[in-house]
Amino acid sequence: MSTNLNHIVLVDDNETTSFLNNRLLGRLAVADHVSTFSRADEAFEQLWGDNNAENSVPAPDLVFVDLKMPGVSGFEFLELYNALPKPVQDQTVMAVLTTSMHGADTARVAQYPNVEYLTKPLTEEKMRKLLEKRFQ
Repeated sequence: MSTNLNHIVLVDDNETTSFLNNRLLGRLAVADHVSTFSRADEAFEQLWGDNNAENSVPAPDLVFVDLKMPGVSGFEFLELYNALPKPVQDQTVMAVLTTSMHGADTARVAQYPNVEYLTKPLTEEKMRKLLEKRFQ
């Protein structure tokens, strides 16, 4: 794949899923850096919280977030992200990556503009389509 992003973030409480996704992204060589978080609140704080101004961590190009997680859920993460200023949101493509194909979940995610909805597992084909759609 020709697209090379600076930073992709994986937010999923399942260590095996994060490991496999990280490995896939590494094999595809689509990003210079991949970060993984098992908790959505920690990911949000690290990426966009008050601490970020001090760390000056550049905004990720792409964030994959699972919906069903203990503590702060993927939906709550989307709410926090949606409350960020528009110029901040415009720097990052948000993608839900979930096992859920429940109509209520897909409808709820559809309420967020510009959030992609992907079902697990993440595959090379899904990644290629996402890159073509959002990064070309």
